[in-house]
Amino acid sequence: MSSRPAAGGGRWVEVDPARVARWVEGFTDRHGPPVVSTEGYGLLLTAPDGVTAELHLPPGAPAGHGASGDVAGAATRIDGLPGFVSAAVAPRRIGLLLARKGAVAVGVAVGEELLVSKVDTRYVQGRTAAGGWSQQRFARRRDNQAKAALGDAAELAVRLLLPEAATLAALVCGGDRRAVDTVLADRRLAPLAARRADRLLDVPEPRHAVLVGAIAAARAVHILLRDPGPESP
Repeated sequence: MSSRPAAGGGRWVEVDPARVARWVEGFTDRHGPPVVSTEGYGLLLTAPDGVTAELHLPPGAPAGHGASGDVAGAATRIDGLPGFVSAAVAPRRIGLLLARKGAVAVGVAVGEELLVSKVDTRYVQGRTAAGGWSQQRFARRRDNQAKAALGDAAELAVRLLLPEAATLAALVCGGDRRAVDTVLADRRLAPLAARRADRLLDVPEPRHAVLVGAIAAARAVHILLRDPGPESP
């Protein structure tokens, strides 16, 4: 489980789908039995002390799972969660596109298994300390190398991911947003772009091991935790 600050306050927690029910039990023990309501993103838990938890379904999982109602007592402690957990843990066929300047990794995964994959790395010159005309020349060369690398990345996505587009529950991307946007701007990849999830994975330079690790990150349930505001009792 990982945690990071959230824009606008609170923090994001990433939880393995199979551990969501246990996480909610811990939330209940700490903050009291919450009211559970169904939202477009998944479930909203509102605890008696004002703490809220937004449980966001992973990319590709069908929305609208979970029932509304009070969670009170052991027998109903995870009332509203069975449908959510079922949707979150279900194996889905997702596409993965990880891109940074000079490197790309693409793959198709079902559940936790990576079925097909390809990683491509192309040299992109680093920055130079030289100034003036020489610096401009190196900058142009670097930009041209980066454009060529992203062009190769688009070709790779066309070959490997595009034929799978109709079978994918979602396309999950990671790496540098600008690089990913550039790859998916290729008109041939419009069917993939239409399945692109909002989630952008924070990954280092794409390698096969990074692609494998991205599967768990793509399947994780994201939970936004917020404490009550100063006006709350």
